Amino acid sequence: MTAVQVPGVPVVDNGLLISTNPATGAEAGRFPVSDPAGVAAAVRRAATAGDWWAGLGFAGRRDRLLRWRSTLARRIEELAALCHAETGKPVADAIVEVITAVEHIDWAARNARRVLGPRRVRSRLLLVEFGAHLEYQPYGVVGVIGPWNYPVFTPIGSAAYALAAGNAVVFKPSEYTPTVGQWLADTFAEVVPEHPVLQVVHGLGDVGAALCRSGVGKVAFTGSTATARKVMAACADSLTPVLLEAGGKDAMIVDDDADLDAAAEACVWGALTNAGQTCIGIERVYAVDAVHDRFVAKVVERAGRLTVGADGADIGPITMPSQVDVIRRHIDDAVARGGRAVLGGPEAVQPPFVHPTVLVDVPEDAAAVREETFGPTIVINRVSDVDEAVDRANAVRYGLGGSVFGRRRAVEAARRLRSGMTAINSTLSFAGMSTLPFGGTGESGFGRIHGDDGLREFGRAKAVTRRRAPSLMPAMTFERTPAQVARLVRTIKAIYGR
Repeated sequence: MTAVQVPGVPVVDNGLLISTNPATGAEAGRFPVSDPAGVAAAVRRAATAGDWWAGLGFAGRRDRLLRWRSTLARRIEELAALCHAETGKPVADAIVEVITAVEHIDWAARNARRVLGPRRVRSRLLLVEFGAHLEYQPYGVVGVIGPWNYPVFTPIGSAAYALAAGNAVVFKPSEYTPTVGQWLADTFAEVVPEHPVLQVVHGLGDVGAALCRSGVGKVAFTGSTATARKVMAACADSLTPVLLEAGGKDAMIVDDDADLDAAAEACVWGALTNAGQTCIGIERVYAVDAVHDRFVAKVVERAGRLTVGADGADIGPITMPSQVDVIRRHIDDAVARGGRAVLGGPEAVQPPFVHPTVLVDVPEDAAAVREETFGPTIVINRVSDVDEAVDRANAVRYGLGGSVFGRRRAVEAARRLRSGMTAINSTLSFAGMSTLPFGGTGESGFGRIHGDDGLREFGRAKAVTRRRAPSLMPAMTFERTPAQVARLVRTIKAIYGR
């Protein structure tokens, strides 16, 4: 008997995970659910595959990853259509997501040797008789737990870098986007058919928990802060290291010397792309008093032009139906507490869609300011100057990304924001920058994907020393003489005691 399914809500029926489009209810795919034994078996297969994969060396892995990159590039439209079918996001947004993922695969493949390969490290004077080198060795198997809002870009930000570092990957996609996750693994297997280097396990949260306890070398998780805590707790039993990219409540600062047209355009994109379901999306704006009203008018004009719908619209449905209640609560609370909806408002919530909503004069302790909304809403509050804007931006427990628009004080303000990433005179641009690390602080998690730091997350630092001459001042031996110890003391005083 087939289970009754609410559009967009995944269900398990007769051992199969069934995924549907949140706007239309059309089935996107169904896949066997893994139990703990199945997860453990996948990790065992991955351990063997990982040995083979690591043995290919950087050059062998580079060639295969670049072939995978080429496959995704040739089939952009196919993958974007799957993203649309499963999440409801506009096809154009999905295409941008896939293109960004392709760029990250390319960079990770081309730079892994430079970042992780053996390199000489200079010795210090007191150990000049030793040579030293540093290298990064793979963990073996990395578990990747991915989100539903960016089901291509985000998991590839972990998986491609883990693969480039020499690890096998067991990937648990969100239960809302199993079709996309399976497609990624299947296309990888087309270019790497020899061993199951990238595998997928499907299911609900219990499957993710099983992956955390399966004996993988490291877990990379992207999702909500609440789930990040559960992942960390599950990994703690076995001291499995974790990389956590959790929630955000990113702020934009608009100074009085900002280009307001550019700021408004970037704000609307940063806040409303993917129906606001973006961990680094702009959810709060602090505009300096002198430009606040003009800026709000420009945002409202641009946001008001956007279309909402299932197909061909600028903004698609809310992918996870339960999130509609969070968005509604935030809007209702903001208005009840004195905030004003200058666009949208409570009537904008029309499940499975939420129309763009711009709120002003919202108290700083309101849910819409302090909690992650994850919907197409923007709070724009007035501040006296940039200092007040920075203080308010830093007053929440999250610290993922942010944005500053201005000229004279933009760089200074960007540095003062308590966030892992800040864009100046743009929004979200750091996500596509494969050369930069991506991650947050506070309740936005810790660890980094992307860039050199992202590659290093997926390798253990291995330090090696090698004797190349006798010790002039032997210290680490019981054969040392009192005279040698005295000479050592004199040397240290001469070098460091001045």
